[in-house]
Amino acid sequence: MTGAARGVPVLVTRLKQVGVVLLALVIAGAMVRLGWWQLDVYRQQAEGFALQRAAEPARPLGEVAPPGELPEDGYGRTVTFAGEFSASQPQFLIPVPGEPGRYRVLSALVQDDGSTVPVVRGVAALPDVADPPAPPSGPQRLSGILLASEARVEGAEPEPGELASVRLSEVAQSWDPPLVNGFVTLDAEHAAAQGLEQAAVTLPEGEGELRNGGYALQWWVFAGFGLVLAVLIARDIGRKDGARDQAEPAG
Repeated sequence: MTGAARGVPVLVTRLKQVGVVLLALVIAGAMVRLGWWQLDVYRQQAEGFALQRAAEPARPLGEVAPPGELPEDGYGRTVTFAGEFSASQPQFLIPVPGEPGRYRVLSALVQDDGSTVPVVRGVAALPDVADPPAPPSGPQRLSGILLASEARVEGAEPEPGELASVRLSEVAQSWDPPLVNGFVTLDAEHAAAQGLEQAAVTLPEGEGELRNGGYALQWWVFAGFGLVLAVLIARDIGRKDGARDQAEPAG
């Protein structure tokens, strides 16, 4: 067989190998997109679940978050509670990110059982942080969203009387125990009644349909497996064609 004749099978082999890999790339790309779609469905379901839970009828705070106990399914729920704001325990201001001069106002409310509820009463624009708005006096019946302790803000250096976030471990150093394991952000009605704007809340992620999250992972695994398989097939094509060429007698 002449050199030119030998070049034809080599070219055909390369074309077959490239074709296999390109086909695998197209299929893998489609699988990756399907995986992202499934993940988006999972996230939407989780967000919808969180919004639905927050919109459910309010439940007494003592039922979902007994003092000293970790709520099993209370975070993100609307709760009702009663008591009096403490005049002896300090208030804290939490700067609103990206909004200079605006602060969330955190106050201590003491319930009838003696437990303390950290309450974000709302947001205030304060030209002087040394003069935060005082909480109302007397018995209060309030409602809002129960949230978990916030994460630490790295690199933050709050001024005296301020906190970078609502971290219960920091609050507990200044307030009387026992504290409820979480804090409540008042709803718009009760915040407005105290002359404040309602503070924005970040609802905890709900649980989307687990199968959709699993499907997303499966699509990505299939995509990776398909690419590996395509490379193996392409290599096998090269070996078989090479062995066949060597077996043919030289012309």
